[in-house]
Amino acid sequence: MKDKAEDRSDGLEPRDHTFKYVRADAQRNINALLQSAMTVFATSGVDAPVREIAEKAGVGVGTVYRHFPQRSGLIEAVFRQEIDACADAAGDLAAKYEPVEALERWMQCYLDFIATKRGLAAALHSNDPAYETLPVCFVKELSPALKTLLETATAVGEVRADIEPDELLWAVASLCTAVHNGDTVHAQHIVALLVDGLRYRASR
Repeated sequence: MKDKAEDRSDGLEPRDHTFKYVRADAQRNINALLQSAMTVFATSGVDAPVREIAEKAGVGVGTVYRHFPQRSGLIEAVFRQEIDACADAAGDLAAKYEPVEALERWMQCYLDFIATKRGLAAALHSNDPAYETLPVCFVKELSPALKTLLETATAVGEVRADIEPDELLWAVASLCTAVHNGDTVHAQHIVALLVDGLRYRASR
């Protein structure tokens, strides 16, 4: 009877050491898959073979489908993870660099994030319900991060005060339409010029 009672558990809390080990092992597999998928998507695009992702993660193809039955679920998970990392980078850069340098470094980081998403634009416009919340997540996470950097730079008179973070996000994203095979050198130069232009009409 004890086994049956455990079977009816909703699984929210581990009930024994064996179950804890399985959950921890599963999480390691998920982490490995996300890291592998991120790398593979950057080089081969979001339509890369699942077998390539599995091999790079060191797991079987069945493990991929067990955690992510649909490709869209894996793409969404990778995208959300990288959005979080990009947003978190704003605070780290602000703590290490002067306001304008932190701003420029973050925008270069954001540029790399966008430029390495080969095929993602097509996926987002595929009408797959799995991607419906990603544009909202994109703005919700990254716009406040950029806003904080802008406000800090504005407060010390380094950049002009009439800049909207969403405008910069879309401006940098538009540069990536001309990026081919992950070569962002030209786009990085344009972003540097863009940041330099933000100094025009700065209060100082």
